[in-house]
Amino acid sequence: MRHVHAVILAGGSGTRFWPASRRLMPKQLLPLAGATDEPLIAATVRRIESLVPPERVWVSTGAHLVAGTAAALPRVPAAHMLAEPVARNTAPAIAWASATIARSDPDAVIAILPADHFIGDEPAFREVLSRALRSAEEGWLTTIGIVPTRPETGYGYIEVGASVGDRVNAATRFVEKPTRERAAEYLAGGKHLWNAGMFFFRASAMREAIGEHLPALAAGLDRIDAAAAAGKEAEVLAEVFPTLPSISIDHGVMEKARRIAVVPGSFGWNDVGSWEVTWEMSERDAQGNALPVGTIAVDAKNNLVKDLSKTARSKRWALVGVSDLVVVETDDAVLVIPRDRAQDVRAVVDALAARGEEDKL
Repeated sequence: MRHVHAVILAGGSGTRFWPASRRLMPKQLLPLAGATDEPLIAATVRRIESLVPPERVWVSTGAHLVAGTAAALPRVPAAHMLAEPVARNTAPAIAWASATIARSDPDAVIAILPADHFIGDEPAFREVLSRALRSAEEGWLTTIGIVPTRPETGYGYIEVGASVGDRVNAATRFVEKPTRERAAEYLAGGKHLWNAGMFFFRASAMREAIGEHLPALAAGLDRIDAAAAAGKEAEVLAEVFPTLPSISIDHGVMEKARRIAVVPGSFGWNDVGSWEVTWEMSERDAQGNALPVGTIAVDAKNNLVKDLSKTARSKRWALVGVSDLVVVETDDAVLVIPRDRAQDVRAVVDALAARGEEDKL
């Protein structure tokens, strides 16, 4: 698979992981699941290495995140850090990355992977990834759909159609986040998969689809490509990129294009969307606590404590008579929140922004 490249989408802010996640250190650069010292983005690159070596990995990120991202991925070429001047959603990010790769490899087959996912069964993931890449080589715009394990309302779904290959199906339609009742119907029916935001395609097939369904984006790509050929890409990119339509690849292309395929997968996937998920993915004691080494826990159950401070590392944590809490400490902030309200951390970020406390964001 010498023409296979991977683009890691790494532009998110991760506000639900405050105080660990900040503007210059968002969640993909933090070890929030799996190995305690491996940032999520480093795990993303490592687990695909047997299929896509680091020299064919590209990262789509914000200009302000390039230094931190490069530090987390020392084996990825510096020239493969694609710094977006502004955030314009996934369609422009994927389109520019694909066009950049196609300039040097017109036959490229590209895997688009989010930077912040957790995969429990990595061999099973690579097997599914291989099937998706073979589907893409055959000209399908392909995605991976996660076999649902619960009536989840926080994810979009993909409706599965007829078989078009070895454990590959046509994708009949993409479905927005459903109600609880509809999600239960999807789970019982067995014809819907979670949309995990992973996409696979020939660069040429994606360029054709963008030209058909997002002509304004295609026109912008033409200007950027012409500038790159003239050695003026940075200047023109700064001018053109902010004018591109801000739309997701799902809405802009995948929901409209022909020959859309989906590969079902079940490999311990999680999108690591909150501190609640970090607790779920962490090693826990017999009482369900995920705690720093040496913590004293008395009549305490199902708590998560993350000590991310760089000073006073000899401190002793102690929990008495508390349950279902998230406690996170950094050098300049402490968060205490019930686990079942972990999604509400964004309210803290909003409050800090309203106060003008930019140094805490």
